[in-house]
Amino acid sequence: MTDLIPLEWEFSTGEEAAAHDAWFRAKIERAMASTASKIPHDQVIAGMRAIIDRHRTT
Repeated sequence: MTDLIPLEWEFSTGEEAAAHDAWFRAKIERAMASTASKIPHDQVIAGMRAIIDRHRTT
């Protein structure tokens, strides 16, 4: 496949980009099909804010 321009693409070649895309899509499909309990968005955001606040320098 064609080489990609590094300033425009994260990957060097089209093959690398296609492989990453396939991996990412499979990961999303598994997550969407998962029967594991879900974490509410608000809970995730609150946890992330707590981590950021702990690491924030004042």
